[in-house]
Amino acid sequence: MSLEKRRDSRARMARLLPPTLQILRRRCASRSHFSTAPSPVSPPSKAVLYDEHGAPDQVLRVADVPPVHLGDRDVCVRMLAAPINPSDINRIEGVYPVRPPLPGAVGGYEGVGQVHALGPAVTAPLSPGDWVIPSPPSFGTWQTYIVKHESVWHKVRSDVPMEYAATVTVNPLTALRMLQDFVKLNPGDAIVQNGATSIVGQSVIQLAKVHGIHTINIIRDRPGSEEAKDKLKQLGADEVFMESQLDMKNVKNLLGALPEPALGFNCVGGNAASLLLKFLRQGGTMVTYGGMSKQPVTVPTSYFIFKDISLRGFWLQRWMNSDKAEDCRTMIDYLLGLVHEGKLKYEMELIPFGKLSLALEKALGKDGSQPKQVMRF
Repeated sequence: MSLEKRRDSRARMARLLPPTLQILRRRCASRSHFSTAPSPVSPPSKAVLYDEHGAPDQVLRVADVPPVHLGDRDVCVRMLAAPINPSDINRIEGVYPVRPPLPGAVGGYEGVGQVHALGPAVTAPLSPGDWVIPSPPSFGTWQTYIVKHESVWHKVRSDVPMEYAATVTVNPLTALRMLQDFVKLNPGDAIVQNGATSIVGQSVIQLAKVHGIHTINIIRDRPGSEEAKDKLKQLGADEVFMESQLDMKNVKNLLGALPEPALGFNCVGGNAASLLLKFLRQGGTMVTYGGMSKQPVTVPTSYFIFKDISLRGFWLQRWMNSDKAEDCRTMIDYLLGLVHEGKLKYEMELIPFGKLSLALEKALGKDGSQPKQVMRF
């Protein structure tokens, strides 16, 4: 019997099977087809690893990571850029509250990458070449390829500089949430902050300007302070004061026509927090989100009794770990839209992944104050 006749014979026999058996036959054939198809595999990767906590320049190492098989709903992403944030340093040192398990931890917490490959059952609207970020952020962004479940990845626009997509979550989102979560601000109101030259500080100035909020900014006395003051003014700061200018009893005389601020942001602690408190109006709120000076916040008793000052704290990771995943992504899209419009910018330095040691030195401040270091893979 010819091959063509044998095929016709099998087709006639299949049509004579009861409907239930025909369905089972098709399912078996389908399963047999998928069981023989190889699952996608990621390319080999290079990663920044550490096996114990300690000084980053002593415990970090760059190592080769073998290929990883993608699960049905996994996405393989080729990383484009990832920053070195202070919280990344703190995790490596072992002093941050939430840390990846050891040994074999991969550094990094945020970044941007490009979709390289998709698992066979991915349902998210992703295609090879799309830009994505882990949202909420996820440990282990300091590596050239990452394989994670599709739910981790959020597609972002690719018409902005990659360093902004890589850094949009931790600092600008912190600024946006603090402006919205503690005091209802209306156009014409004012806020006060220390650490104004930080990325969060720069973002606060620009986001406040977008919403018609005035900003009073406090910076340290150090070489280049006047230049830093000019840069903040160019971003939209209403007032910028050096700490030494505020060594007086009634700093509110410095405000001119600006209203007393209802809200203050403290990322320094110590004396810088005390100076900030001087500006707050009756019933004002100070939000602490960092402690760069490693000094405690000291508040005169009279501020509580006679001014009814409130002290609050903000930790972005706790906020994102609640039930805010979708809100987080909506706000990231909003922030990147402002970047695209030229309404949100901050100083960064892109540095090749191969110069990790140099990037760490700058991030650790060994060469003085430096722009945020962003590794390009």
